[in-house]
Amino acid sequence: MTGRNLDCVICGTCVADVLVRPVPLETPAGPGRLFHVDPIEVTTGGIVCNTGVAMRRLGATVEAVALVGDDLWGREIVARLAAAGVGTAGVERRQSGATSATAVLIDDGGERSFAHHVGVAGTLGPDDLRRHAALFARSRFAVLGYFGLLPALEPRLAEAVSLIRAGGCRVVLETAGGGGALADLAPALPAVDVFVPSLDEARGHAGDDDPRQIIACYRGHGCRGLVGVKCGTRGVVLSPEPGVVVDVPCVPAPSPVVDTTGAGDSFLAGLLAGMGRGFSPVDAARLGAAAAACCVTRAGATAGLRGWDETLALAGGP
Repeated sequence: MTGRNLDCVICGTCVADVLVRPVPLETPAGPGRLFHVDPIEVTTGGIVCNTGVAMRRLGATVEAVALVGDDLWGREIVARLAAAGVGTAGVERRQSGATSATAVLIDDGGERSFAHHVGVAGTLGPDDLRRHAALFARSRFAVLGYFGLLPALEPRLAEAVSLIRAGGCRVVLETAGGGGALADLAPALPAVDVFVPSLDEARGHAGDDDPRQIIACYRGHGCRGLVGVKCGTRGVVLSPEPGVVVDVPCVPAPSPVVDTTGAGDSFLAGLLAGMGRGFSPVDAARLGAAAAACCVTRAGATAGLRGWDETLALAGGP
C-alpha cells in the first residue's frame, strides 16, 4: 500500500434523509390523521455520506463515487460532503432521474422505519466504477454499498468487486434493505476483504439466526477476509480469519440514545479507520463500536459523531 494517498473510496448509495420524530412505529397512524412531531430535519444518508463523513471525522482521507440527480437534493448532498471534507470528484449528476431520498420515521426509543426512493443511485453499475479506476489505485480501501439497494450492480457484483480490486485496494462490502440475494453475493465473496452485515440482512443469506452459523455460511462460499455479523445492542460477532470467532461487545453511548440511524455505517467507519492505523481487527472493531455509540446520541447519521481522540478514549484505547 506504499504511496497510496487515500484511506478510502466509498462507492454507492448517497441519500437525502428527511428525519421525522417522534413517530409511533408499533401502530399505524391511520388515514386522515394529523399528529405533531419535533422540527423536521434534512440531512444526508446512505453509505457514501454516513461512512464517508464518519471516516473524515476520525481523520481519514476519503473520496466519494456516487450518482445523484441534477436536482436540489443532489446539489445539497454534494455541498454537505464537500463541507465535511469528503472528496466529490467522483460524484456524478444525472438528469435521467431523481436523487435517492428517504423519509426516516423515528420513534421515542430511537428505532426507525424508512420510506425510500432509490432514484438514480439504483442505476450504478460496474461501468460507472470503471470510470474512477484512478481513485481506487490511490486508495487503501474501497467500500461498496449498499448491496440490497443497487439493482443494476448486484447481478454483476463479482465483476464490480474484481475491477475495484484490480486497483490494488482492499474491498469492503456493506448491505442494506433486505441484504440482497445470496446468489449474487456468493460469487463475489472470495474477493471481498471485509464483510460485516447486520443480523437482519445476514439471516436472509444463511437462513439462520445464529451469527456463527452465518459466518460459517460466508466462509463456505469462499470468504477469506474479515467477516462478521452486527447484532445491534448485543455487539458484533467477528471472525478475523477462518477458524477464529470472537464477540465484540457494544460500547455504552456517552449520552442518551436519540436515533439509531447510521449506527452500522459508523461502526464500519471506525473499523476501517482503526485498521488503517494498524489496529488489530478486534481493536478496530472496538473503535467501530465506539463510533456507533457516538452516532446514536443525536438525530441523523452524522450529527453525534466525534473526533479520533474522543472516540478512541470511549473505545478504551487500542
